[in-house]
Amino acid sequence: MKVSNAIILHLPILVEQDEDNLYIVSCPVFKGCHSYGRTIDEALDNIKEVIEMCVDEEKEKSTGINRFIGFREMQVSTTLSTV
Repeated sequence: MKVSNAIILHLPILVEQDEDNLYIVSCPVFKGCHSYGRTIDEALDNIKEVIEMCVDEEKEKSTGINRFIGFREMQVSTTLSTV
């Protein structure tokens, strides 16, 4: 009988939409872990593949993954110029 050592990671995913209406997704736990898609579902499928690559890379480094703390919102005052 084969015993699985699989662990389930619960990872935060940041979802944004750019000026071309593409969905940009990022996983802040891994450096450089970003993807995109025409729909949210497509973007999430794509980020899952990228996360799998990041997990494999972290296994090789054996340094561990970043610990997610949370998101904060910051208010910044700025002026927008019209062109």
